[in-house]
Formats: sequence, C-alpha cells, structure tokens
Amino acid sequence: MTTALDAKLDHLREIFSPMPSVIVAFSGGVDSTFVLKVAHDTIGDRVLALTTTSPTMPDEDRQSALAMAHHVGARHLVLESNELEIPGYASNPINRCYLCKHNLFTVCEAKAADLGINEIVDGLNLDDLNDYRPGMQAASEKRVRHPLVEAILSKAEIRELSRALNLPTWDRPASPCLSSRFPYGTTITPEGLTRVAAGEHLLHAMGFRVARVRFHGDLARIEVEQQELARIFERDNRDYLDREFKKIGFRFVTIDLKGFRSGSLNEGIVATAAKS
Repeated sequence: MTTALDAKLDHLREIFSPMPSVIVAFSGGVDSTFVLKVAHDTIGDRVLALTTTSPTMPDEDRQSALAMAHHVGARHLVLESNELEIPGYASNPINRCYLCKHNLFTVCEAKAADLGINEIVDGLNLDDLNDYRPGMQAASEKRVRHPLVEAILSKAEIRELSRALNLPTWDRPASPCLSSRFPYGTTITPEGLTRVAAGEHLLHAMGFRVARVRFHGDLARIEVEQQELARIFERDNRDYLDREFKKIGFRFVTIDLKGFRSGSLNEGIVATAAKS
C-alpha cells in the first residue's frame, strides 16, 4: 500500500474510534464488508452488522453477507424485509432506490433504538457521488453516516485496501439488487425477479463472472463483459441460452452489443437529474 492509502485507512479508523457503538448497513459486498472489517478491527463488538433480505436480493448475496460477517468475526443480525410491500416500490418509480434505502435505514434506526446503538453507517463511497443515487436522500433524513466518503476513499482504493486486509470481496463484481434489472416504470413482480435471478444464475454457471439480465417483459437483454461477447456469440452458447431462457419464461433473448455497464438503466438519468 502507498503512504497515502495508509493515511486514508488511519483516517477511517479515527472515524470509528470514538463511536460508542455502531450499526453497519451490511450487504456483504465490497464496500460494506470493508467498512465492517475496519469498524470491527477498531471497536470490536461495539459493531453490529445488519442485513435485510428480500426477494430482490440474489441468493449469492445473501450467502455472501453471512459468510463475510463470519469471516470478519462481527455480530450479525439478518432481518426479512420485503421491498415489494413498500407503497409505490413495485411500480418502479425513478426514486425507487430512495424507497428501498428509506426502508432499510428505518429498520436500522428502529434496531439502533431497541439496542441503544449510537450510530448507523453504510458503504457509500466517493465514486457513488457521481452516479444517480436517490438513496442518499434517505441516508441524510435518517442521519446515516458515510465513513468511506468521509475518508475520501474511491472504489479502486477500497478494493486495494480490501486486498491488503485479506478480504475475499476485494475483487468481487458489484451486485446491486435484482430490481435494478427493471427499467424505471416497469412493474417489479415476484415472477419477474425469479426469472431474472434464474437467468443470471445460468450465466454465472456458464462461467460469465459479470452478467446482467435486463428485464423487458417477454424479452431478456443480456449484458456480459466486452471481452466475453465473442464467447457468448458462439453457436453452442447462443443455442443453449435461447433454449434455457425460454424455459425460464422469456419469449425473446437478446445480447447487448455494448456489453456490461454497471447501472446501464441509469444512462441519461444522471444528466436529467442534474438539470432538474
């Protein structure tokens, strides 16, 4: 690690050190696992990881959250919280992430009050400030702190520090909730979530490490990394995907020629939000 990164890690520890107790809103991904690790290393069992699970959470993420909390050695509380029951959420408005985060942080807030915990933190990082993140408003309303932003840490730096701390998540691809596969305005249903999850599980089983199944009703739009496009277009793979995706319930299967882009359904949203 560089001296600059060492200094940022020290700063992050200094953020946690005076906290009497803290809940980490914990997904088991790169950012929240790093936050949990540093917090736990700094203040020990005064840290509680809290994970909410629902039909919008891929099974792999649920297992990762359990495994990473165990790896860190932190106390971990898992609560069921079905986002589809949040008023307005299933209609998939442009502020869907606000509704989700408001629900998550309300759960964290209630548990903090029950247990007498002083602080709530999440895994928002510096790069996230440049994306369309309506959930940040919910964090502000619930007084949730962003220690990675406070320590001026980018995603690349978090990965480098995670590797230095021997966290298995250091190179894990981003894995947002399954609702992010639905274009805004497309109704999110349990059946649709099941189809998306099945499609992505199939792609992962074929060895596509990073893959998204964007839900367009009867049509599935597959995104894989650019370097994997040639492989997915191989005849045997094309035929297999066409056949298996139709078994899942899609009538049409397409491949996005631009390849995987994180948050591709937000394209154009950032500019529009900035003008409003």
